[in-house]
Amino acid sequence: MKAAILPDFGQPLALEDVPRPVPETDEVLIEVEVCGVCHSDLHIAHGDLPGFRAATKPRLILGHEVVGRVVEKGAAVVDLAIGDRVGVAWLHWACGECEPCREGLENLCRRGVVTGMMVDGGYAEFMRAKASHTLRVPDGLAPEQAAPLFCAGVTVYRALKNAQVRAGQRVAVFGIGGLGHLAVQVARAFGAEVIALDVAESKLALARELGAAATFNVTDPDVLKAVRKLGAVHVAVVTSAAKAAYDLAFKCLRPGGTLAVVGLPAEPLQFAALGIVSNEARIVGAAVGTREDLRAVLALAAAGQLQCRVETQPLAQVNEALDRMQRGDIQGRIVLRCC
Repeated sequence: MKAAILPDFGQPLALEDVPRPVPETDEVLIEVEVCGVCHSDLHIAHGDLPGFRAATKPRLILGHEVVGRVVEKGAAVVDLAIGDRVGVAWLHWACGECEPCREGLENLCRRGVVTGMMVDGGYAEFMRAKASHTLRVPDGLAPEQAAPLFCAGVTVYRALKNAQVRAGQRVAVFGIGGLGHLAVQVARAFGAEVIALDVAESKLALARELGAAATFNVTDPDVLKAVRKLGAVHVAVVTSAAKAAYDLAFKCLRPGGTLAVVGLPAEPLQFAALGIVSNEARIVGAAVGTREDLRAVLALAAAGQLQCRVETQPLAQVNEALDRMQRGDIQGRIVLRCC
């Protein structure tokens, strides 16, 4: 089969012929239709995050936003059938036994395995996956639409869920890219009034099209004053990887507001303790999401409340797709067609 292999950190992916994987007893073999391109793939490929670098297997096949069809299954698999359209996410497997798993936090499993980093992912014609963590894709949801939900969609969903967004609240989304344009839609599905902020007018136009009540270009020196004039925000979710976005987002919080951390700047975030204490501000993170979260996101999409803006490219153009992501030259998400 054809697969895009990472020869070593910092090198372009190489399209190679490799053996087709054989599923274990508790696994399925998936013929990959599409696989989304995620910013985490860049971090893994570059080896620029120590935790990712240490966990990355040699000669890795990247990709953790996978949609395809089951073509083989192990003897112990009973809940999936040959021909089922399914998706595979960042969480390849969780033990179900450690304390986080028992508390419903399987995404924080201490023995968890990550797709497209610790095991091979979906930048290939076929991949194997644990049947227990392979989810059916709803009928009527196109594979290109479904794939980005398995990371980008579920991550912003969990961020807003962890921030306890309620109907009628003001939610600011910083960065209307691949994750941010989904965050706008999820926040609206929660009943929030959305304020979108970005440096690009084209992305602000997209946010308005998706239902943002107000949009601001962060290069405007009066942007903070404008957000505060609206009453500041109950929740600020930052999908940008720019530290400056976090600095501004924190200042936009109303008393008792919550900052939701999604984007990963290279430098540490810094907030004054007095600012946190005096405002009773909360800071929450989102480590992708659980299978329960994924089912909720897929249901939103199936109901027409969540639609990803996607471009499709063939697997052979994977390096071009990663280069465009590095440059920030993507409106929405890129999805690789693998078969």
